Amino acid sequence: MRKAISLPSELIVAGFHALAEPLRVKVLELLRENELCVCDLCEALDVAQSKLSFHLKTLRDAQLVRSRQQGRWIYYSLNLPQFVVLEQYLSEFRRYSPMLPARPCTDDDQ
Repeated sequence: MRKAISLPSELIVAGFHALAEPLRVKVLELLRENELCVCDLCEALDVAQSKLSFHLKTLRDAQLVRSRQQGRWIYYSLNLPQFVVLEQYLSEFRRYSPMLPARPCTDDDQ
């Protein structure tokens, strides 16, 4: 009998999807030190605002960044609690995943 596998939440999947794009990782690296406005991010990354907006939306949807508007500018910062969620998800692999050899397959498994 096979053990049921629980799938990760959509938010965890979205977080890893967001981290799979090099430009989004660069955005996160820039936000490690302080909050930045879109114009500062565009300048530091040498990308157009339209391109960056797409990536910032992905990061917001994954709840890896927070945004706030001040006047006509939007400022972004890291949402550290969501990084903790991803970290805890990964740590469970280390803690609870025994590295057992695969059992032999048989024709009965099909």
